[in-house]
Amino acid sequence: MGDIGCGSGGWTLVMKTDGTKTDFSKICLGMGNGSKTRFVVILQSANSLYALIANGAYRAVSLGRNKWKSLIGPQASLQTNCNKERFNFVGTTKSQLKARIGIIVNQQNDCSTYDYRIGFGAGGLHDDSNTCGNEATRSPDNGHNTSNPWGISWFSNLLLTQPSMQN
Repeated sequence: MGDIGCGSGGWTLVMKTDGTKTDFSKICLGMGNGSKTRFVVILQSANSLYALIANGAYRAVSLGRNKWKSLIGPQASLQTNCNKERFNFVGTTKSQLKARIGIIVNQQNDCSTYDYRIGFGAGGLHDDSNTCGNEATRSPDNGHNTSNPWGISWFSNLLLTQPSMQN
């Protein structure tokens, strides 16, 4: 497959279900709204998506706040503190935020409560039906935003390599 927005070659649609495990080293996440789809690539190795998320274990992600916001576009909005990026975020109570993958933020300068998110497989506080996208309605950095774009995920098992340094 050619360049789908995440670089060329080696991508397989995540929802391909042939009953076998698929090792991967990169995940390409996309969110779309209308005619525009935006992508980010996460370097994350696993034997399968199931192996990555099924046990619910926290796994850090290091894209950065602005990269997460780039999935939504210029209207993206988040509160300014906490900025926890991860797989398998689940708050301490049923009504708190949850996301299979995303960034979770807070307006206070502590991480004991989380208010808003950009993520996939999300729900909980403020709008449990917003399962993919941006949820930010109280003191966000770019105004109120509740967006519900569609989401897409691709995997690649091509390892990134650094060019050799030869004299």
